[in-house]
Amino acid sequence: MSSASSEPRHTAGAAVNETLHAALPASVAGKLPHIPESKDELKADAKAAASTGLAQLRSFVAGGFGGVCSVVVGHPFDLVKVRLQTADKGVYNGAIDVVRKSVAKDGLRRGLYAGVSAPLYGVTPMFAVSFWGYDLGKTIVRSISPVNPDGSLSIAQISAAGFFSAIPMTAITAPFERVKVILQVQGQKKLAPGEKPKYSGAADVVKQLYREGGIRSVFRGSAATLARDGPGSAAYFAAYEYLKRKLTPRDPVTGEASGKLSLTAVTCAGAGAGIAMWIPVFPVDTVKSRLQTAEGNVSIGSVVRGLYAQGGIKAFYPGFGPALARAVPANAATFLGVELAHQAMNKVFN
Repeated sequence: MSSASSEPRHTAGAAVNETLHAALPASVAGKLPHIPESKDELKADAKAAASTGLAQLRSFVAGGFGGVCSVVVGHPFDLVKVRLQTADKGVYNGAIDVVRKSVAKDGLRRGLYAGVSAPLYGVTPMFAVSFWGYDLGKTIVRSISPVNPDGSLSIAQISAAGFFSAIPMTAITAPFERVKVILQVQGQKKLAPGEKPKYSGAADVVKQLYREGGIRSVFRGSAATLARDGPGSAAYFAAYEYLKRKLTPRDPVTGEASGKLSLTAVTCAGAGAGIAMWIPVFPVDTVKSRLQTAEGNVSIGSVVRGLYAQGGIKAFYPGFGPALARAVPANAATFLGVELAHQAMNKVFN
């Protein structure tokens, strides 16, 4: 009975596959998913799908852990960058002056980690979604374009997958970035005797923003965030993969990989990826920071015109040095955290 019932499924699956391949051009039919023609094929497909889902879950978890490492190491640098980007001309003489004044006003911990609660609460899902989106992006790229004979992707394909990772991430990044920069900028405002800060914390920022302008106010700067993170992520993952390949030990005769990438090499590749991410998108980040901290209703165009009127092209690069200084340790910590998380999960589940 079981063999008789499985035969029609086999015949039906084969008939559908044959019909599709006969009716469509080979270039199109070759990219269609194969319909299982037997129980064994169905089981194999289900096992492959479960394996892919598990790999994406691991990417999600590892990305979250890497993000926490990034915030702990990089937040002081990010605070300096944002304050330089948003302060009026003449408030600070440079990055060291920001650190000196912040520590003198609020102490070492509060002075350098103002606004850290928002990225800490948001960074786990933000980086988790980024690395999950990157893993999913690679799967999509493999399904629509030819890959190398060994199954690896080209740097251009890696870049495309990196750009895709920014799309789902923006939904989380934009509101948390808005809260973070508001709290960071609030910390540099001089208060009159007895005056209290406008916001008491991240939750209070969200509550007041929503009261003032609804969900649209909370998500202000989403377009600018995507404009920064799309090309930034493309450069980020492409540079990381390129540096990994260059740093991987290879046989001098065959050119084939002859060993695993060391954690030191992972750290160096992560640092280089962070620099590659910031160089092309820093002016967009400045616009985003200004847009998200401005009072009232402002547009991207008005922010761009205002910045250019203040100091030309140079006005788009305040805090560029601290951003690159942050990129090295923060992104080295990110990829080191991701790699260590993967190693730990491999020991537990493999």
